[in-house]
Amino acid sequence: MRVLRLCAPMTALCLLLLCSCGGGAEELQQVQLLRERYAAAAGCAGTAEVTADYGQRVYEFTLDFAAQGEELTLTLTAPEEVAGITARVSGEQTSLEYDGAILDTGALSPDGLSPVSAVPLLLRSAAEGFSDRCVWEGEKDAPEFHVTYRDPERSPGEGTEVDLWFAGDTGDLLRGEVSVDGYRVILCEFTAFSLTRGEDGQT
Repeated sequence: MRVLRLCAPMTALCLLLLCSCGGGAEELQQVQLLRERYAAAAGCAGTAEVTADYGQRVYEFTLDFAAQGEELTLTLTAPEEVAGITARVSGEQTSLEYDGAILDTGALSPDGLSPVSAVPLLLRSAAEGFSDRCVWEGEKDAPEFHVTYRDPERSPGEGTEVDLWFAGDTGDLLRGEVSVDGYRVILCEFTAFSLTRGEDGQT
């Protein structure tokens, strides 16, 4: 089973529908390669520093995550008072496991976005999101590829948008942001990230 393959293999038409990226031919090809790589991966693992901004209150977490098959497991490692809380996300189901600690930060958007659901959203976006903007950034010796994903039925800046930065040499996730109606509510900075090869031996 493949945790990141959230849709059937895409035809050329599907690729056009999933990408109106404002870049040139090189950027469009890079978006396609990244999408195929993430959709074909058997899983992933890493560590992320997550900031959830509720406006008048901000929460910061560090979490380890690992995806295999259809299940994604996230374990909080900091701050100390919530360390050990584990969330398991499988399809539409999310369960929390903890011993003596309670994590209740509330939803960040009307559709129930929460800090726990942020990493799955970033991974889904990389594998199947509608890419609205893509551009190379960073220094020559450390280029980053920046892609903005959004709902194609909404105007830019409306609803939920995802921005991802990929390492130019490996395609690994470096950073992710989730914005709701133009306001950034989630920042994920990946201090470690790796994809697991798919059944075809490629990532």
